[in-house]
Amino acid sequence: MVPPVAVSPVIKTARWSALLIGVFYGKQRFDYLKPIAEEERRTEEAEKKLREEQERIYKQLVGTDTRSFMSAHFL
Repeated sequence: MVPPVAVSPVIKTARWSALLIGVFYGKQRFDYLKPIAEEERRTEEAEKKLREEQERIYKQLVGTDTRSFMSAHFL
């Protein structure tokens, strides 16, 4: 086997710098997007509650037993 080649200190420094810059950028981006995602989550939850309430009202108006309707009119 061939012994490993020594990596230049410039390349090592560049790799570590890129890693640290990437971690720093990722943290900033996460902090920027987190409140936006929370707001979207709250909005979706409110819309889901409203949609479920509308479905409940619809079912009350239509009636929950559709088989009796079908058997009375089509059989």
